[in-house]
Amino acid sequence: MVSELKISIGQYSDRGRKEINQDFHGAVIPREPTLSAKGIAIALADGISSSDVSQVAAESAVKGFLTDYYCTSDAWSVKTSAHRVLDATNSWLHAQTRRSHYRYDGDKGYVCTFSGMVIKSATAHLFHVGDGRIYRLNGNALEQLTNDHRVAVSSQQSYLSRALGINPQLELDYRAVRLEKGDIFLLATDGIYEYVDDAFMAETIRSNPETLDFAAETLAGEALRRGSPDNLTVQILRIDDLPGRDANEALGELADLPLPPVLEARMVFDGYRILRQVHGSSRSHIYLATDAASDDLFILKIPSIDLRDQPDYLKRFAMEEWVARRINSAHVLKPREQNRRRSYLYVAMEYIEGQTLAQWMIDNPKPDLQTVRGIVEQIARGLQAFHRMEMLHQDLRPENIMIDRTGTVKIIDFGSTRVAGVIETASPSSRSGILGTHQYTAPEYFLGESGSPRSDLFSLGVITYQMLTGRLPYGAAVARTRTQAAQKKLHYASVLHEDRDIPAWIDSVLRKAVQPDPLRRYAELSEYIYDLHHPNKMHLSQPDRPLLERNPVRFWKSVSAVLAVIVAGLLVWIGLHR
Repeated sequence: MVSELKISIGQYSDRGRKEINQDFHGAVIPREPTLSAKGIAIALADGISSSDVSQVAAESAVKGFLTDYYCTSDAWSVKTSAHRVLDATNSWLHAQTRRSHYRYDGDKGYVCTFSGMVIKSATAHLFHVGDGRIYRLNGNALEQLTNDHRVAVSSQQSYLSRALGINPQLELDYRAVRLEKGDIFLLATDGIYEYVDDAFMAETIRSNPETLDFAAETLAGEALRRGSPDNLTVQILRIDDLPGRDANEALGELADLPLPPVLEARMVFDGYRILRQVHGSSRSHIYLATDAASDDLFILKIPSIDLRDQPDYLKRFAMEEWVARRINSAHVLKPREQNRRRSYLYVAMEYIEGQTLAQWMIDNPKPDLQTVRGIVEQIARGLQAFHRMEMLHQDLRPENIMIDRTGTVKIIDFGSTRVAGVIETASPSSRSGILGTHQYTAPEYFLGESGSPRSDLFSLGVITYQMLTGRLPYGAAVARTRTQAAQKKLHYASVLHEDRDIPAWIDSVLRKAVQPDPLRRYAELSEYIYDLHHPNKMHLSQPDRPLLERNPVRFWKSVSAVLAVIVAGLLVWIGLHR
């Protein structure tokens, strides 16, 4: 039986010698499929003593984190999801202080410390600001995993240098810790750890493995007995079992469905009537079909016959629909609403009446610059929808882009998409290598790097270049360069030719978009699109490049012509002086 993530948790909080408890804590252990997609969240916040409203801040921080984290996209990484939630909480707390009569005295405003953990798959993600602490029990000792954000003024006085609500921008510590079965973590406020030594805490936890709530209460009681004047809050967490599967297997039941038969025209398949095959390749088979109930047209995509015995391929195939359902863009193909039970593994997508960009380029070998700009801008909008969800397309190419009869451009294939929220839980052995088409793949992938949004931008730059010239900026050389030294020797072929009316600054824009070094490319798709429409001063001010660099063919033709004239002149001179 496949195991799943299981933990045991003990918690205790008390106001101690104070009138009110300004600490707040909590944990959420969701059921599947949320457990695999988002993990388990634990949080602890400590309101500052100088504030009469800091208990509101602590409660808001913990409740907001434990609620809003699970509302973020499961395509996002844990780090991105938690940062977005805590940034929003910090902004809200700071705004509350600014609206209150504490606006000029931050020490009395809506301020608290925060220490939280998200346990997803076999990794603990730690988020921390302030002087709460997260420990891991290591043998018979406690290992502190967080840093105290406190500045000492003297031996008797110190103040928080960082906390939620202090400043408009949040500076948050993040750390990822690989887990093993049996790992034990301790979260505690300063009212505990400043009065109870590490040895006592470790021994108490070790002595009460099945009663963690009692262990937490014992630690709070000991801190009170030793004179702690502060609130007392402890959370103890033990990893009882870790999932024995990839996150890809937790995407749903789709990958476990039976494989479909070979489809043929006129046959009825799972409620669809097959009209004809649209495309077939080594990666998939695509058919045009109608819904037998409504006669609406759809595209059905089934797994490749040749790859059906490869589990990794089938997981990526199942991932395609998962990705499509999480992206909402007019420039990304939509999946069909699944309103009936599915009997086989396939993907049903909207039907687009039009042609691929590859066919469009054949029909339009010399498009005008404005038309190219319009198409590229729409592709960029589709890519931005991927990037907002922390996804990389990784296989952008003309065959994966459709243009419908209205001129709307859509990205249609997601089989190679990299999803941050899934990759962070996949085992290293299940992470595939280069999935894209080599002619359009960014050079960093050939170095074994994981890629970034700039990698998709490279592919878009290559497509833009190809639309204007009918060729590739580096030919087929990129796929053969497997070292940085080799990539530095790649020669970019200018788009400037005597038979095309292309401004020189456009060539500079394309050169930057397809730089082999990703750090020298545009940082944002929006910046690239803007520069395609507007002459950038940097590009306009560049000195003219030598003809050899701009147009090597023309250079060598000119050299050959000059040499021919010289040789002819020499032959004439020799003939006259015989």
